[in-house]
Amino acid sequence: MLTILFDGIAYGMLLFILALGLAVTMGLMNFINLAHGAFAMAGGYITVLLMQRLGVPFLLCLPAAFLGSALLGAVLERTLYRPLYHREHLDQVLFSIGLVFMAVASVDYFIGSTQQIMQLPEWLKGRTELGSDPWTLGMGHYRLFIIAVCAALAVVLQLILSRTRFGSRLRASVDDQRVAAGLGINVNIVFLSTFAFGCGLAGLGGALGAEVLGLDPNFPLKFMFYFLIVCAVGGTSSITGPLLAALLLGVADVAGKYYIPKMGAFIVYTLMIAILIWRPQGLFVRQGGKS
Repeated sequence: MLTILFDGIAYGMLLFILALGLAVTMGLMNFINLAHGAFAMAGGYITVLLMQRLGVPFLLCLPAAFLGSALLGAVLERTLYRPLYHREHLDQVLFSIGLVFMAVASVDYFIGSTQQIMQLPEWLKGRTELGSDPWTLGMGHYRLFIIAVCAALAVVLQLILSRTRFGSRLRASVDDQRVAAGLGINVNIVFLSTFAFGCGLAGLGGALGAEVLGLDPNFPLKFMFYFLIVCAVGGTSSITGPLLAALLLGVADVAGKYYIPKMGAFIVYTLMIAILIWRPQGLFVRQGGKS
């Protein structure tokens, strides 16, 4: 039981980092980017290709995945996304889904459709057992690493959004772009930085999740619904909501697949429906506003 709980928490933290960029763009920029999983896939492939073909150490591949995905996001934001900021949400959804299928086809054509294998460093392999039956806790070293990295990122991001001048400028730009621009805030730069940072987080999540979730060209399609569930259940007005939602869904998914394997993802969707019936705007909503 404790091992299942630990694995569920690790899976939930991974979902949190993968979905966090989408929560930021939806909640703070009011833009629905369903191509978010494509940036996660880009980070995963950057990591795998650097390790397999150039022999770059795993820890150096993680910042490379973040920077590569962030750079890709910045380029696409300036060229493709920006004209859609003031369009209807349906236009944003159709556009971003089109990007997903283009990304899937491109990766399949240039790299291939086979599942990618990532060789972890020796110090991240193995497992540590604590306690004795029936309360044995088995902690995989790599999952423990994922929990530590994702928890640190959650704290840092919360501090950036709530305690820094950039966070204040971002909130002001979202609330009223004209007033923010009149106060001397470069709204375009703020949105560009936010979008690129969200894409970088997706790429980092894809790099961390390549070994756990698997990596192939269909990655954005397979996990698109999980990203949306995290944002819908947790709300997009804070960091706490997606974090709690991801942990709940991660534990429920791992426990459901272990105890009731024939049910598959049914447990996750049932939990999502129950929470949304209870709180339609998500677990955490900005007071006086919408999620």
